[in-house]
This record gives sequence, structure tokens and C-alpha cells, in this order.
Amino acid sequence: MDVFLWEQHCCLPLRPTARIEDLARYPLGSYLSVNVGYSGEGKADSLALLHQFRGQAQDDPRFRLVDTVADIGAPDVIALAFDLEDSAPLEGDLDNVDLFYGLGVRSLLPTYNHANAAGCGCLDTVDTGLTGYGKDLVRKLNEVGMFADGSHCSRRTGLDISTHTSEPMIYSHSNFAALHEHPRNIDDEQARACAATGGVIGINGVGIFLGFNEPAARLQRLAAMADQIRYGVDLLGIDHIGIGSDYSFDGEQFNDEIQENPAAFSAAYTQWGPLQWTPPEDLLGTSDLPGLGDLLADRGFTPTERAAVFGGNFARIAAQVWRA
Repeated sequence: MDVFLWEQHCCLPLRPTARIEDLARYPLGSYLSVNVGYSGEGKADSLALLHQFRGQAQDDPRFRLVDTVADIGAPDVIALAFDLEDSAPLEGDLDNVDLFYGLGVRSLLPTYNHANAAGCGCLDTVDTGLTGYGKDLVRKLNEVGMFADGSHCSRRTGLDISTHTSEPMIYSHSNFAALHEHPRNIDDEQARACAATGGVIGINGVGIFLGFNEPAARLQRLAAMADQIRYGVDLLGIDHIGIGSDYSFDGEQFNDEIQENPAAFSAAYTQWGPLQWTPPEDLLGTSDLPGLGDLLADRGFTPTERAAVFGGNFARIAAQVWRA
């Protein structure tokens, strides 16, 4: 792996037993956005996780906590910031966006799969888009300097984010429905609307969102990621595609939760067996597989284009959106 990696979304267990040291499976020099809560967490839960993860990172010289884009890119450390996969931890108070930003949260998506006070989720059968509160939330994210993220949101909610944002929006970890139909994947209109804001779409490596969820289908998942990137670049241009692999260090915990709480998900999550992810070693070609960069080269991507996808595109818009 010879390019800078910007990983826009990965997950540690949302538990006190989680350890930042597990993230050292990514190479030094990387930037990682680590989830600290979604619809199941309140403010106190996500704050506890943030303090836990930040304390562990401060005690480990392999990691650097991110305040600004200038903190990213040193070759001897992994740069860390955080994200929220739902607005539930805000508990309806937009001033909490400032609080979470001050603790390193740099992206937030209004809804996780199902409707809440901000808008609708991708698993809702009725889609009314952003609520008034959700529109105020997008404006607050712009003001504070946090990415507004359309992943897990409904189609209409994602389109509404693109309409109401004054800054580039993102889909941190979403694939294209044109290549594999799944309610978590986005259609071309959503993608074009995101790109029109200047935004970037992070392609993920989750088996059910790629169409290859068999445990042995590691290479097929990587190849499908490469095909998703090729499709996105052909549709939108090289400036609008990145990586948000959604690798879950909490995979066993997450699969247990799906089985124990199926109402929070849908058959689109449960019918394919335990979810499979693309680990950092496969993504970066440090296992027995060729790696995503090699597969992109096979699909005609130049070194400059690969660098844009692996890190340059998200870094560019972070420099525009984040506040010092």
C-alpha cells in the first residue's frame, strides 16, 4: 500500500471493553473516523465512549487525535477523529453539535435506518425526508464545521441534505444501487446531488451491500468494491469517490444485535446470514489478496487517481468544511 488512506468510517465495539489499539491494523499515516454512537446511544453513552477512546489514544504513541486537517498525514502515527451514525445522541439539542465537535466528532448522519426527530431512514416504507429539526441540524453542522452525512438515511432525506447544506455533504459509507439493489445503497440521483454540493461518497466493503456475503467471498468483495468505485467515478468524476469501508471490529457484537433486535433492521439485513466485512488487511493488500489498489489499477486507474480515491478527495473537502 503506497498511498495515504482516509478511512471515513469504521467501528469499534460500543462498549467499555473496546480498545483503540485494535485500530493499529491500519497502517501508520492513515486517517480513521471511528463511530461513537448511533440510534441506540444517548448523549451520556456517546460522551463516555469519546472520553474512553480519546484517553486510550492519548496514552498510545501510535495515535494522534485530530483537531484540524493539519493534524492528519504524519507518517509515524494514525490520525483519529470520530463520527455519529444518528442524531439521537444530540437528544434534540443542537448546541450538542458544538460539544461533540470539540471532542473530535467530524461527521454526523441525521438518521440510522429508521425515522427519528430529524428525518427518515433507508428502511422506512414512508419517506417524508428531513423534518424542520433535521433542516436546522444540517444548518448547524455547516456552521460548526461537521460533515453532514447521508448514509443510512432515506432517499428523500439524503436529497434534502444536499438541498439544504451550504457545504459539501458526504455519504461516508454507501454503495451504488445500480450495481447491487439494497435499501442501504444509494441511487444515481442521490449520488449526483451529493457531488453537486462538492461532496464525496465513501465506498464500503460490507458483503450484503456488495452482493457477496459468503464468508469465503473475500476476493469477490474486494472486486465488487473496485467495481463500485469504477462506476462512481464514471458517473460523477474522480473528485467525488473515496473509501468508507465500514469495517466493524465489533462484528460479532453487531451480528448478535441483528439477531436479538431484528425490528431495528429488516430482512435485507437478516436473510443473508451473519454479515461479512472487508478487513484492513484485505483492503490494503497486506494479506494473501491483491488489495484494492491493485484491482483499481487493473480497471485503468492511474496512481494519481488511486491517491484521490484512497485519501485525497475526503482530505480536500475536510479542509473546506472543518473549522480550525
